[in-house]
Amino acid sequence: MSFQDFTKLDVWLSTMALTNSIYNITKEFPNSEQFGLANQMRRCAVSIPSNIAEGCGRNRNKGKMAFFYISRGSLFELETQLYITLNQNFIDENFFNEIVENLQTSKKLLNGFINYFKKLDDGK
Repeated sequence: MSFQDFTKLDVWLSTMALTNSIYNITKEFPNSEQFGLANQMRRCAVSIPSNIAEGCGRNRNKGKMAFFYISRGSLFELETQLYITLNQNFIDENFFNEIVENLQTSKKLLNGFINYFKKLDDGK
């Protein structure tokens, strides 16, 4: 498979599902948070699959890896924001657990993707 066809990658599909979940939960946030935490979470979530896509479009592995690492960092940032959301009672614990499970799956897939490219570099 060509990595330029990123829309078929499990890691991209998983992070797109996560992004959709974030958009759905943030619609229910209080109005006072629409330009605060809700906006920050949406921007963070959008950056995850976007950076995977951008990395796939790069020619060199070093360029690809930079975007994959940014995406991974955004997953950790989003996880923190989800805990804040739970602590502020903007989301119930069951839905929180469901989203965090998707987030953990996305982390595992992205780490595997990064490790694949690391091995390619090591093989040079």
